[in-house]
Amino acid sequence: MKFIDEARIEAIAGNGGNGSASFRREKFVPFGGPDGGDGGRGGSVFAVADRNINTLIDFRYAKKHVARNGENGRGSDCYGAAGEDITLRMPVGTLITDMDTGEVIADLTEHGQRVCLAEGGMGGWGNLHFKSSTNRAPRQQVDGKPGERRMLKLELKVLADVGLLGMPNAGKSTFISHISNARPKVADYPFTTLHPNLGVVRVDHEQSFVVADIPGLIEGAAEGAGLGHQFLRHLQRTGLLLHIVDLAPFDEAVDPVAEARAIVNELKKYDETLYEKPRWLVLNKLDMVPEDERAAKVKDFLKRYKWKGPVFQISALTGEGCRELIYAIKDHLQAIKAEEAAALAEPDIRLDDRLHNVEQGQREA
Repeated sequence: MKFIDEARIEAIAGNGGNGSASFRREKFVPFGGPDGGDGGRGGSVFAVADRNINTLIDFRYAKKHVARNGENGRGSDCYGAAGEDITLRMPVGTLITDMDTGEVIADLTEHGQRVCLAEGGMGGWGNLHFKSSTNRAPRQQVDGKPGERRMLKLELKVLADVGLLGMPNAGKSTFISHISNARPKVADYPFTTLHPNLGVVRVDHEQSFVVADIPGLIEGAAEGAGLGHQFLRHLQRTGLLLHIVDLAPFDEAVDPVAEARAIVNELKKYDETLYEKPRWLVLNKLDMVPEDERAAKVKDFLKRYKWKGPVFQISALTGEGCRELIYAIKDHLQAIKAEEAAALAEPDIRLDDRLHNVEQGQREA
C-alpha cells in the first residue's frame, strides 16, 4: 500500500431539521392545539484513531465527507429523525488542523481516541414549544441550524521513541532490519528508502521501543531537495535521534565529516526544536575498515567533527556494537520516563504558595 502522510479534506456536518407548525386535527375536536414536532439533529463528522491503519491514502482521493441532515418535524408530535453520524478512521499519530483558522483540532496519539471534526446542526423547534396561556394557537416554528463545515489538513507523524538520521546509503535500513523485525528494502545505491519504516526493538520480554527510519537527507533538504525533507516531521515525536554516519564510503572523495555537518545543518534549518533533541553519533560500516586502522580513523573523525556527545561504533551488517547501542538506548528512554513521572508527581509549590497567601488575606480581612 502506498504511504501517504498528508491530505486535505472537507468535513461537512448535517443541517438540523426544521420544526413543524402543525395543529391537532381529529373528529369532534374543532380547536385542537399545536402538535408540531421538533426537527432532528444533523449528523456529525467524527475521527477515530486506529492502530491498524498506517497511511492517509484513503483521504488523498476521498476529499469530501458529508453527514446526513436531520429530518423535519411533523404533526402529531412527531420529531424528525437525527441525521446519521459518520466516522473517519485515521492512523494513530495524525494531527488534524483547521486550514482556515490554523487551530489544531486534535492530535490522535492513542488507539480509539475519538474527536468531533464537524458538529451537526441542532433541530428547530415545532410550534408546540410556543404554546402559552395567551397564545393558544402559535404558528411560529424554528428552522434547524446549519451544520459545521471545515477544511482540514491531516498530517501523519509516526509515533516512535528513536529516529534515524543520515545521508542516503548510510546504512539506516540495514541497522533497523538488524535490530528489529522491520524489513525495509536494502540495496547498494542511494534513496533505497522512499518512505518511513517503523521497527519495534524488543530488549527483553517486558521492554521494547520503536525506531523510525526515514529516507536519507541530502544538502538542501530543508529547501526541498531530495526526499528526506518530506518526512522530517516523523522525527518530531521521538525522544532520541541517532545520527548514522558512513565511516567507509565507496567514493573516497566523499568526506564523512562534511556529510555529517550537512545533515546537522539541514536539521537546524528545518526545525530548531528538532535540532535541540538529544542526538547520538553512530559510526557505521566498521566492517569495511581494516581493524588496525579503525581506532585512528575514528579518532580523526571525532577530532575534525568536534563532537562532544555520545559516540557508538557499529557494523549494521554484522551486528558488531549493535547490542551495546540498544541497551544504551533503553537506559536513556527509561531515564526520560522516570524524569517525566517525577515531574508529574511533584506538587506545584508556586500554586500552594498562592493559595496560602489568599487564605491568609481572607483571614486578615
